[in-house]
Amino acid sequence: MLTFDDFNLEKCADGLLPVIVQDATTLKVLMLGYMNREAYDKTVEEGRVSFFSRTRNTLWTKGETSGNFLLVKDMYADCDMDTLLVKADPIGPTCHRGTTSCFDTPDSEGFIRHLQSVVQQRHRDMPEGSYTTKLFIKGVKKIAQKVGEEAVESVVEAVDGNRDRFIYEASDMIYHLLVLMEQMGCSIEDMERELALRHK
Repeated sequence: MLTFDDFNLEKCADGLLPVIVQDATTLKVLMLGYMNREAYDKTVEEGRVSFFSRTRNTLWTKGETSGNFLLVKDMYADCDMDTLLVKADPIGPTCHRGTTSCFDTPDSEGFIRHLQSVVQQRHRDMPEGSYTTKLFIKGVKKIAQKVGEEAVESVVEAVDGNRDRFIYEASDMIYHLLVLMEQMGCSIEDMERELALRHK
């Protein structure tokens, strides 16, 4: 296991170690932070990522107020020993905006993940007149019913060999499934972790 003294801190501004956090399952870059010795040791000891806040000049554990912790899976030094890569399992969104990552990279995460973030935002804000809001108001039974209806319609179009209609109905199913997942408190990332476990 690396120790804080193993790093070439003379090359680090103010003696703070830059830390890149990456989702251990999806490999998406989640955020950048900085660690001093105390934050590094706390991260190693507790298995949850802690940082040193340069703006507040204090130690903080990611998720200590939101509950969106970053659970450490692996830690790697770069070739110059002046940057740390942490592979972590995120509990909920990493960014304070409620997004998966602090970096806006829609091309790398795809539109379905963008749609998931829109659904999550609708659930938080419940804007009047939104179809998604109406689904959340009606509750899990109605949302689950819609998933079932769209699944049946997708199957019908597949059996009939109608590719374009299948894409249309399957897209409806994916949208309603994202709403149901949000209602159940889970996400695409949760599904990816489950599938990754099965693959292993």
